[in-house]
Amino acid sequence: MLQYITNTDCTRPVTEQIKAVVAGGCKWIQIRMKEASDNEIRNVVGEIKRLCAQNDVLIVLDDRVELAKELELSGVHLGKEDMAPSKARMELGPSAIIGVTANTFDDIQRVRALDIDYIGMGPFTQTSTKRRLAPILGVEGIRSLCSEMEEQQIEIARVAVGGIKLDDVDALMQAGVNGVAVSGAIAFAEDMEKETRRFLEKLSPYQPSASDAVGK
Repeated sequence: MLQYITNTDCTRPVTEQIKAVVAGGCKWIQIRMKEASDNEIRNVVGEIKRLCAQNDVLIVLDDRVELAKELELSGVHLGKEDMAPSKARMELGPSAIIGVTANTFDDIQRVRALDIDYIGMGPFTQTSTKRRLAPILGVEGIRSLCSEMEEQQIEIARVAVGGIKLDDVDALMQAGVNGVAVSGAIAFAEDMEKETRRFLEKLSPYQPSASDAVGK
């Protein structure tokens, strides 16, 4: 399972990033445009929504629950300081995908009883998309969180995030995650479409589809 997170540090426009990764076969996009206005996000979604629908691509929006609802997107990804997942579920309804960020097992314990679809575990390593970086987990930190979830029988999809490169995929999947969220390694590749295919090929021995993994 591969989620592509749009990257505003990249010189390529967000719409071109999305078109490239969809052409490469990615089925799950997180639109992350922290500094953009709502209208800028509306313009991006207006340009790529039909393409994503035609290719069965899920679109989740970082943080902005009301805007995700207005634009009829697949769901949202919520950081620790964003809207409470329970409130987002009330706003978006039962079929929406809701993901949350977790850096510690305490974070996971706080959301385990809520109706969420996946946990973004990270940061795995340094990442340019986060201005205020939580403590880095590395492979062993990710493995520890996955093990604790299994011991506690917490059955929520686990997605590693934060500075992930192609060579990290095997170790992360073997650590117990269900997928990876990637931004810079694809955004800054010379050929984004080709790099997306490389990630999907690397993930292919492990993965269910994005929709299967998040239960939608």
